[in-house]
Amino acid sequence: MKVSDVMNTKTIRIGPGATVKEAAQLAHDSQASDLMVVDDDGKFLGVLSEGDLIRGALPKMEEILAQGEGLGAGIELFLDKGADLAGRPAAPFFITDALTVSPNSPVLKAAGIMISKQIRRLPVVENGKLVGTIARADICLGLMP
Repeated sequence: MKVSDVMNTKTIRIGPGATVKEAAQLAHDSQASDLMVVDDDGKFLGVLSEGDLIRGALPKMEEILAQGEGLGAGIELFLDKGADLAGRPAAPFFITDALTVSPNSPVLKAAGIMISKQIRRLPVVENGKLVGTIARADICLGLMP
């Protein structure tokens, strides 16, 4: 079985010039945990995960301790950082060296990458262009006759 047999061609895409707020809104509206970053020609540029956005807003322990007020200060710092990031470019959070598979790759290869690297979804790229994604759920469904 090949990746093309089970992949999803309806991907949630975001452009390279998107802001953090636009990315967060798209992730929320689409309920996608990963946004595929592509240019106007469909060239695959990377992945933006909701986890990376959250990590970007999380305060560092040193920042919390510097406030000297415990967990409440951490929550305020988290909210402040999120508000500060909203209008900034999302590009610093892109995973530009994302692991990918081709449509002709064996599903077993995709499954092995996802399990070993703890990735839920892989971009499917052919000739530099995004042609779809393959998720763990796609593989599970593909295994059923």
